[in-house]
Amino acid sequence: MEYCRIAPDVKLGENVKIFAFVNLYGCSIGDNTKIGTFVEIQKGVAVGQSCKISSHTFICEGVTIEDEVFIGHGVTFINDLYPRATTAGGGLQTEDDWKVIPTVVKQGASIGSGATILAGVTIGQQAIVGAGSVVTRDVPPRTVVAGNPARILRTLDGKEKKV
Repeated sequence: MEYCRIAPDVKLGENVKIFAFVNLYGCSIGDNTKIGTFVEIQKGVAVGQSCKISSHTFICEGVTIEDEVFIGHGVTFINDLYPRATTAGGGLQTEDDWKVIPTVVKQGASIGSGATILAGVTIGQQAIVGAGSVVTRDVPPRTVVAGNPARILRTLDGKEKKV
């Protein structure tokens, strides 16, 4: 795996495919998962089996991705609702100065390219997040959302929702 940084504390399942310029540390990646070029996955992240993580994606600490999830190109996860560089006293913040807010992507969900997923949300099983969306609240299972902020468009059962 030329031009990849995979720390010794990473747990890789069987048949994981990792492309060039990937940075993985302190995370676990399930069997048969594919990770594209220029992806960073931070400590404490769990990625399930048979997932596809497309290029230029950033998955920060506190994110759990269940099995069979598709993550499009350039998706960004956020784990802090009120980020600051410094403390009230003016010093640089450390891990002790803030709390990671967990995010969960349930089995079979798909997140379109360029989406931003804010901290603390759950994207339901088989849900679809449209490209470029900003997800600010939970997405119900088998529901299609899009926009900024992401709004429900319809369910996968064909039922229209009020936007």
